[in-house]
Amino acid sequence: MRDDRLAQGEADPVSEHKPSRTGRNLPLAAAVAVVLGGLALITLFTLKATFLAYVGLVVTMALWELRHALLERGISLPLIPIGAGGAAMFTLAYWYGAQAALAALAITVVVLMAWRLPGGSAGYLRDLTASVFTLGYLPLMAVFVALMLSTPDGSRRTLVFILLTACSDIGAYFAGILVGRHLMAPAISPKKTWEGLAGSVVACVAAGAIALPTLLHAHVWQGLILGAAAVAAATLGDLVESMIKRDLEIKDMGSVFPGHGGAMDRIDSLLVMAPVAWLLLKLFVPH
Repeated sequence: MRDDRLAQGEADPVSEHKPSRTGRNLPLAAAVAVVLGGLALITLFTLKATFLAYVGLVVTMALWELRHALLERGISLPLIPIGAGGAAMFTLAYWYGAQAALAALAITVVVLMAWRLPGGSAGYLRDLTASVFTLGYLPLMAVFVALMLSTPDGSRRTLVFILLTACSDIGAYFAGILVGRHLMAPAISPKKTWEGLAGSVVACVAAGAIALPTLLHAHVWQGLILGAAAVAAATLGDLVESMIKRDLEIKDMGSVFPGHGGAMDRIDSLLVMAPVAWLLLKLFVPH
């Protein structure tokens, strides 16, 4: 009966409930985003250590997703040394600063080199390369969130970072679905459009011009620069993850967040934006 109705051009009752032409369940995606954002705000402005734990949990979920995806291609990621080393980097960055985190990074790389030795020479360089890449892509990027948070005004710095990245995603999404016509990088991300990028630019630059003077007492021009940098970093982060998924021949890294995909799909822009935001905020608003 269902096939007969489809053959006659009638709408599938299930497909009628798709709220956007991108295929996303927009109300569900919005609800999940509100919950995730609410948790970030609550932890950020109560006990900062709980926000660190929150970020660490999401990064751990992303690590698990990436390990599972790479296993499908015969590449093994050692969760124990990457997870332990990443936790050490994250914790040391918050309590002791960048130099301690850098030392933890170097030691973790040494441990990874030794950890893979018992597995034999076949695939040694491949697995080690994937492990070091993962260490840099996930825990190392997250270290800059801990560095931002460690300052006396760290909660506000981190809020600016989150707001700008969110505005990049929101501006791109709504401009893309409303007026998106010209594909930006169809070989990498077939749904990204130049109109969506323009929406991202407008939203980010406006948010930077408002948020930086309001929350950190910086100049408007500094907010404009930070907003433009946020667009570049967030867009690159999204394209990089799309390229990884295309290489691995998967649609989403996971499905833990309904309407968003996996943890990796949710934090791809945040990862690349973190070091950019930390550096510019350090230059513009010395503490």
